[in-house]
Amino acid sequence: MNKSDLLQSIAEKGYDVGFGAKKHFATYDIIEKAPGLISFSSIAFGIFALAFNELSSALTSATFIVLGVIGLYISLNDQMKASYEQAGVALTQLYNELKALYFKVKNLEEDADFSNMQELLSDIEDRFYSVSISKQILFSNWYAHYKFYWEHQIHWIDEQLKFGFFRDKVPLSLWMTVLIFIVGSIWVFSDVAAIVCNS
Repeated sequence: MNKSDLLQSIAEKGYDVGFGAKKHFATYDIIEKAPGLISFSSIAFGIFALAFNELSSALTSATFIVLGVIGLYISLNDQMKASYEQAGVALTQLYNELKALYFKVKNLEEDADFSNMQELLSDIEDRFYSVSISKQILFSNWYAHYKFYWEHQIHWIDEQLKFGFFRDKVPLSLWMTVLIFIVGSIWVFSDVAAIVCNS
């Protein structure tokens, strides 16, 4: 393997490991913070509903029941919370090892022997697979995109992979959700506009 191929391989694995670390931390954050946020919102809204009768409607009640069910779903993963945090820390350490390896390879001559570096990369890859937890919570992928692309220092990976905003930095499932929301809104508002115009 030549230098440019090795740098590309390290960057690709750096993406896998770095994004994996952020996904584990995203799952940890959701499990840690979401139930409390849902409880606080429900209690606060209930108090305001006592003061303002307009807030007491079937739709808002149904919304908070759904939020309560979501809170219960999230709470079912509470026993795994510490495991997600530990895996996130371990993966961040592997990410830092890959970053150091990347710059070490980058500073070597083109005709250097890269066999030791390839072995180190394989070792890091093996440890990555042994540490990762495959089951992640819903929407952790969206949150991990934010944490990885907007909070993490990834310039060395971007140097090789050339991330694009539309292709990489925003999840495809988020684009699809936004598109469905826009089409649905246009459909609903066109029906509303037709009803208003006909009356």
